[in-house]
Amino acid sequence: MSIVTYNNRSVRNVSAVPGAARSLVHIKTLTASSSATLTFLHGSSDVVFDSTYPIYRFVYTSMHPSAQRIHSFQATTDGTNYNTTVTSTAFGVYHAESGGDDSGDNNFPTAGPDTGQDQAQGTAFQSLMSFGSNISDNDSAFSGQLIIFNPSSTTFVKHFMSDLNFYGGSNYSQRSQHAGYFNTTSAITGIQFKLLNDGNYDSGTIKLYGIKDS
Repeated sequence: MSIVTYNNRSVRNVSAVPGAARSLVHIKTLTASSSATLTFLHGSSDVVFDSTYPIYRFVYTSMHPSAQRIHSFQATTDGTNYNTTVTSTAFGVYHAESGGDDSGDNNFPTAGPDTGQDQAQGTAFQSLMSFGSNISDNDSAFSGQLIIFNPSSTTFVKHFMSDLNFYGGSNYSQRSQHAGYFNTTSAITGIQFKLLNDGNYDSGTIKLYGIKDS
């Protein structure tokens, strides 16, 4: 696929430029099927999650839980235990099909921080959904992305940013944004996703990409 760029002097097809538009490299796709967890571990099942790339991007598409649960993730430094120390922040905005908030009380989206979904030096799985969730209806699902920066560093903490949207059972759109860091100077070697308070991912995909330096 080629990408066309514009400026005030020309139009060009960047596919003709060596190396252009080739910085995003697909590594692995996991497809949910009544899955309790979805795990990307370096060196397992062709997963690459080391110094090969400075940035890693997870993309989730039409993820459908079996029950009303919250999407979450954690990291491992030893390949077994997903309990790395996290400090994080959370923000959400939601808007109902009726034109109001989730109760239909006004005509404006409701937005704000969600202190119930952040952590301060915690080791629990990090929530990626603000204000809880209600997405078990047959036609409901969530999509979005998680970006992790320089996970193989043995000098710095590891920053992450998540942005997702879901269609809830109460007929509203909710956007959830989370960010933070894993407070460790050990290399992170894997990421695991699961639903808080049990439950399975009935369907959907999570794709892992590496982003090159140039």
